Amino acid sequence: MSLIPEHLRYRDTHEWVDPSLEVSPVGITDHAQAELTDVVFVDPPKLGPVAAGQQVCVIESVKAASDIYSPVAGEIVEVNAALSGEPGLINSDPYGAGWIFKIRATPGSADALMDASAYAARLG
Repeated sequence: MSLIPEHLRYRDTHEWVDPSLEVSPVGITDHAQAELTDVVFVDPPKLGPVAAGQQVCVIESVKAASDIYSPVAGEIVEVNAALSGEPGLINSDPYGAGWIFKIRATPGSADALMDASAYAARLG
């Protein structure tokens, strides 16, 4: 079973965000990185405003390229520069050093996301 931190909120496309933070990192779940296998490249998102569900970047693995969506509305304020030299951080630490971007979320925009138990149920 994949690791699913309780304090995060999840999108059905496997992105996570921490709604308790004013500026939260966003990444993909442990389940998603396991499905992708070895991540070899991250095309970082552009800084600026985004809508919830908007496609913001692409992750390429040895298996496939996957679109990454913003789990919440808000403003992308930072990208994880470490991923340009070490994209495998997404595989080794998806909820830590493997974050993709940071977002200042619009208040309440995480309310529609799944909690850990709902996400676990979705995974089966």
